[in-house]
Amino acid sequence: MLMEWISDPTAWSALAALLTLEIVLGVDNVVFISILPSKLPVEEQDKARKIGLLAAGGTRVLLLLAVGWVISLKKKCFLLVRWALVEKI
Repeated sequence: MLMEWISDPTAWSALAALLTLEIVLGVDNVVFISILPSKLPVEEQDKARKIGLLAAGGTRVLLLLAVGWVISLKKKCFLLVRWALVEKI
């Protein structure tokens, strides 16, 4: 029962879509973060790139934790169209 998703094609297609989005957005972040610091003085460019990459990675981790928290909620808080936001009991 715990591993039912392995044989579910919907789960695999959702995973493929998420991986594709993650790769595309990751490349986009790297390109943006490598171009933007070029407007800074040369001695600050490397520091700006490192801070940008750390901020991008940290934001991704925080968003994944938030998604995990929302998924773990059990009680409905409100209903928006057909989607319900739930809270833990």
